[in-house]
Amino acid sequence: MTGKVVTSYSTPPVDQISANISDVAFQNLEDIKNMYTPMQVATAVTLMVGIFQIIMYTFRLGIVATLLSETLVNSFTTGAAVYVLLSQIKDLLGLKLSKKKGYFQLIFTVIDIFKEVENANMAAVIISLISIVILVINNEVLKPRISKKCGMPIPIELIAVVGGTLISRYCDLPKIYDIKIVGHIPTGLPKPEVPSVELLPLVAVDSIAITIVSYTITVSMALIFAQKLSYEIDSNQEFLAMGFSNVVGSFFSCMPISASLSRSLIQQAVGGRTQIASVVSCLLLLVILLWIGPFFELLPRCVLASIIVVALKGMFVQAKELVKFWKLSKSDASIWIVTFLIVTLINIDIGLLAGLLMSLTIILLQTIRSYTCLLGHIPHTDLYLDLDRYKAAEEIHGIKIFRYSGTLNFANSSHFKSVVYKLVGICPQEIIKRRKKLAEEGRFLDDKNADDKNELQCIIMDMSALNYIDPSSIHVLHVIVNEFTQVNVEFYFVSCLSPVFEMIKKYDTYVYGAISFKIFATVQDAVVYFQSEVSAR
Repeated sequence: MTGKVVTSYSTPPVDQISANISDVAFQNLEDIKNMYTPMQVATAVTLMVGIFQIIMYTFRLGIVATLLSETLVNSFTTGAAVYVLLSQIKDLLGLKLSKKKGYFQLIFTVIDIFKEVENANMAAVIISLISIVILVINNEVLKPRISKKCGMPIPIELIAVVGGTLISRYCDLPKIYDIKIVGHIPTGLPKPEVPSVELLPLVAVDSIAITIVSYTITVSMALIFAQKLSYEIDSNQEFLAMGFSNVVGSFFSCMPISASLSRSLIQQAVGGRTQIASVVSCLLLLVILLWIGPFFELLPRCVLASIIVVALKGMFVQAKELVKFWKLSKSDASIWIVTFLIVTLINIDIGLLAGLLMSLTIILLQTIRSYTCLLGHIPHTDLYLDLDRYKAAEEIHGIKIFRYSGTLNFANSSHFKSVVYKLVGICPQEIIKRRKKLAEEGRFLDDKNADDKNELQCIIMDMSALNYIDPSSIHVLHVIVNEFTQVNVEFYFVSCLSPVFEMIKKYDTYVYGAISFKIFATVQDAVVYFQSEVSAR
């Protein structure tokens, strides 16, 4: 994503400008000087991303992490693991493949692998197989046994790196077997340089997307390890850490940071648990950068690829969770499948966005279509339970009692209205229209008793599971009550929670001057009141 921004705003290489000078619309040499190098654009993006993340930390926007459900994180990281695996295939097999960019890159990579597989370097394949077998034996056989006797695990990854480097050096693998190696490792640290502040407005919009994606990937990884190792993470603290790291890193030629799936898995696999692991890693990297980096230049890339592939096992094993998601919730399983397919077939950022949008859509649909049921009376008690779930529950003649769970707001109030009509089996609007039509035809008096045959005399809404209501929904409740009143059906409310009652009271006081609903403490109170009213008539 950063590369796209760099391509858009950076200067082409000098030799390219010289070769195509007739095609470049520069007015003078001063225009060329005002163009920016790729490094300047990249560091400006890093600084802008850091600023955005610190702003988001300031406004406590880490709450966006709550949208990252277990299903979404599981699917997203599994799809990302496929990218990591395929990116290592070329080194495992010793293939020469061009790096694919843009959408559908995974598909094009697979096609290239199948085209070039016949050109695989057998020496690299053999080294990869030996490395993978040794790593797997250590992880699956030796580590569980040694952990019972010693708390310090075998540093098999370090042994593999050092051993691979020594074998490559003394057996001259690059020259004899054409084994790809890590290559030149520069020593020293980059000199600090102030990023191009004038570039910030240009890269601001693109940096927003990079901010969200990098944060989401990092928090997704954090959630996986937090669940696996039983600890909590502070999503806002992640914003501060990433923002501060990006701002400081922008002065040292750094790209925007994010979690590395492969390196994170390796560090966790070798026993890293606390910040000390990161401190030790940084110190070791510093030593390598300053002094011993050239020692690892002859390390075969296939050895590194083997370490990463073995570390990916946990990511692929978690795909088995799809079976659990499918059995527990088809909607969760749908999120998993859609996110995984789009991540692997199209691109990581598009897949993440699709997963988030699908999660929000399902949440919205669940809000709109809340659970509603008719209640029946359990004889000789004051209990009222779901008629469909309890055989002992009996419906009271002339009374319909229903419970609504969830929230009532402008988005689902119209749906709620239709649900009420369906539950009680009467649409008062149709009765009102029929009466009006009969009156216009002069037959209303003759057919007046037609409505009296309606057995429904009272509707009671149990609001004990209603946790929020907005003013527009209160207005809809008034409309419903008025409609049923016109067809001689009483409408009562019971078990109203305090926040809901306060909102109704505020609305009715403002609009009508006082509460106009009939609200009772329990369903039993409402039933007894209605039956006494009927007896008194």
